[in-house]
Amino acid sequence: MRNTFLSLFLLLLASVSLYAQSTISIIPQPNLVEERVGSFELLQSTPILISSNNEEMQRVAEYLSKMVEGSTWLPLTIEQRAANEAENAIVLRIESESSFSHNEAYTLTVSPVQVVIKAPSAHGLFYGVQTLRQLLPKEIEHTDPSLVPRNQKWNIPSVHIEDAPSYDYRGMHLDVARHFFPVEFIKTYLDLLAMHKMNRFHWHLTEDQGWRIEIKKYPKLTEIGAWRDSTLIKNYGSNQYDHIRYGGFYTQEDVKEIVVYAQERYITVIPEIEMPGHSSAAIAAYPELGCFNQDIAVQTTWGVFEDIYCPKEETFDFLEDVLVEVMELFPGEYIHIGGDEAPKKQWEESEVAQEVIKREGLKDEHELQSYFIRRIETFLNEHGRQIIGWDEILEGGLAPKATVMSWRGEQGGIEAAKMRHDVIMTPGGTNYFDHYQSDPNQEPVAIGGFTTVKDVYHYQPTPEELSEEEAKHVLGAQGNVWTEYMHSGNKVEYMAFPRATALAEVLWTAPENRDWFNFWARLQNQFNRFDILGINAAPHYRGSIPD
Repeated sequence: MRNTFLSLFLLLLASVSLYAQSTISIIPQPNLVEERVGSFELLQSTPILISSNNEEMQRVAEYLSKMVEGSTWLPLTIEQRAANEAENAIVLRIESESSFSHNEAYTLTVSPVQVVIKAPSAHGLFYGVQTLRQLLPKEIEHTDPSLVPRNQKWNIPSVHIEDAPSYDYRGMHLDVARHFFPVEFIKTYLDLLAMHKMNRFHWHLTEDQGWRIEIKKYPKLTEIGAWRDSTLIKNYGSNQYDHIRYGGFYTQEDVKEIVVYAQERYITVIPEIEMPGHSSAAIAAYPELGCFNQDIAVQTTWGVFEDIYCPKEETFDFLEDVLVEVMELFPGEYIHIGGDEAPKKQWEESEVAQEVIKREGLKDEHELQSYFIRRIETFLNEHGRQIIGWDEILEGGLAPKATVMSWRGEQGGIEAAKMRHDVIMTPGGTNYFDHYQSDPNQEPVAIGGFTTVKDVYHYQPTPEELSEEEAKHVLGAQGNVWTEYMHSGNKVEYMAFPRATALAEVLWTAPENRDWFNFWARLQNQFNRFDILGINAAPHYRGSIPD
């Protein structure tokens, strides 16, 4: 035992020592890093040179220029021309896909003369810029140059990096229905995702406790459904409420602004419109959508409620109308339709629901849910879209083209992959960032559970049970941020980061290139960047040597 402990201690010292000797600290860890002699210095005269007037390449160059000027006052003018080999310049090039292993791959070469980023796409160039950002001094994170020391040098260590992601889907989720967050915070959240090379933002917009997206054909969804009379403020079952009216919603103009902001950071926004359960807010606005046409309230507490959309034609008309407006706002391939935690009691008692079961030759209410999801999938497929649903959509039979988001462990994802359906892994044990991350007695109130940064870092998204062919259906994973007990953006940041930082490395960096102690060492530099950005990251792995 003593020898084992000594070996682990020496391994930790070696990892920390290796980090201390290096000027390279990047998260997620690139898959190949060759450190070289010397450094490149950003100067007043340094231009950004692009190889064509490609609109997306221009956008990446503008992003880089704005980032640098925001903290340095260096202009970094953008010019479309070939680079002189002796010229102090940053060069962006899009090259043939055949030279790269992945569409989001990139190479980054820094010499004392030039910085050259090559990629098969603007996506790849953008990720190369994010790596370049972390090679620059941490002061690059300032958005006000007056906060930077006057004698600050903007040196970039000489290095050659070859990099590509392990998974196509690298996502983070945010529930804005339990608690609402303003547009500016959503942008901050997107900036953090981009910094970590994440490319999906799952936006949970509707719930029992609030409907958060403007639908012009149904104004009561936000007039009534976006507001609740009170909010539970202590743990579930405490019966302690604040008795304050609460709510908010995003106008369609807000949504368009956020979608464009995300696109500029190569993030696809996936909206979630919950159905058939978690629908109290919608039914409160339009009682005819329920099975008994009864007046109900937008829920003020957390949990699972019996309110459920009634499977009648008027309900499908409503949902199709809603989805038409949603599709007009969100250009991405996927629409998330929920499908989780849908109690069947009201369907069991509803003459309408029972008639549908009889008419369609269904066995029970589980098959009725499958019928419900299949109808929505058919409608979205006809409009060129695909559905994602939580793993409960497996119950009663899976819709033909559905992608499954596996949250109740990995079994749903394994089952779906074996059926040759695409899967996104998000198991509660490691990927739910509403859990406690340290001693609950010393932490702000959370939903429960216990998930540390280390737990997240050691997660492997592809289950060993899958064959090589089945494993291809695991698109990636995401971290989920449910906000029952997150009243502010400050609390969201505390709960999500740095756990999301660990997940980003899991999804980007090949397993053989990941090392927990090395990650912890690099995380110390990331904390410094969070400080400058004003991000309230949880400090549990700051400074202290991890176990």
